[in-house]
Amino acid sequence: MSSIVNCAAYADGKRVANIELNEIGQTLTQTDQFVWIGLHEPGEVLLSQVQREFGLHELAVEDAHRAHQRPKLEPYGDTFFIVLRTAQINNEQRRIDFGETHFFLGNNFIVTVRHGSSLSYTEVRNRCESTPQLLRKGPGFALYAVMDAIVDQYFPVIEALVEELEELEEKIFNETYKRETTAQIYNLKRQLLAVKHAVSPLTDICNRLMRFDSEIIQEDTRPYFRDVYDHSVRINEMVDNTRELLTTALEANFSLISISQNEISKKFAGWAAIIGVPTMIAGIYGMNFSFMPELHWHYGYPLALALTLGSCLTLYLIFKRSGWL
Repeated sequence: MSSIVNCAAYADGKRVANIELNEIGQTLTQTDQFVWIGLHEPGEVLLSQVQREFGLHELAVEDAHRAHQRPKLEPYGDTFFIVLRTAQINNEQRRIDFGETHFFLGNNFIVTVRHGSSLSYTEVRNRCESTPQLLRKGPGFALYAVMDAIVDQYFPVIEALVEELEELEEKIFNETYKRETTAQIYNLKRQLLAVKHAVSPLTDICNRLMRFDSEIIQEDTRPYFRDVYDHSVRINEMVDNTRELLTTALEANFSLISISQNEISKKFAGWAAIIGVPTMIAGIYGMNFSFMPELHWHYGYPLALALTLGSCLTLYLIFKRSGWL
């Protein structure tokens, strides 16, 4: 089946055989071996077969088939069902593509189910096979290796978001106001919120894996999940810091918009005052009265023009010096 990426049996930290699904039951009877099977967007029929071979709980299998689950860890008897969100940067569309990886973990098996945007775990499997002294710890170490790879994928995502934030800060402080800048800020804020929702449950999941009193996770394997825990805490801190900077950038953007609008208002007020002077003088001498000062004076008209121009020039110099124009 094309949805099966890899299906192998391991003993003493080494791959001993590539097996078929119908051979899993026989392999699980070998107490010194465990099975690692990787699936990519499997169909209902394939998941039903996997459920029968490993004895998985129907509710966990239903969640793995439907996908779109929140990150979580749920014990079902002697089996763990774990859901993690994956993330990758889509450079062409400048957005984050999220996916999911589901885990079924037992004493002698691990099943990974990938949905959506997610890198293949073939490289992770190869790294594990190159260190048999660690892989012999069993499926718990395989779970750690895949979880560590998933968490590490978030670092370039956060770094890309930080670079985008720096570009936005340059636009905010070095360019005139644009509606697109505000839209980009909100878009980045929405992406950070999505990353936060995907990453924040990781700390709780790692804590539970380190403290579960279960034979599924061996005692000497639990400290490895502390490394994943530390990475998840660091990512959460990076996301929180970036969100705070983004909130500050948004407030600065609005403040600069307000300042720009005030500058425009002052310019309008200054020019309105300048234009008001000739309007006032013309209005006064436009009244139809027979007796008005300087109405029949030979130099009345030049004096009125000089007064108008002088007043306008004086107001212009005053506003220019005060920064209104």
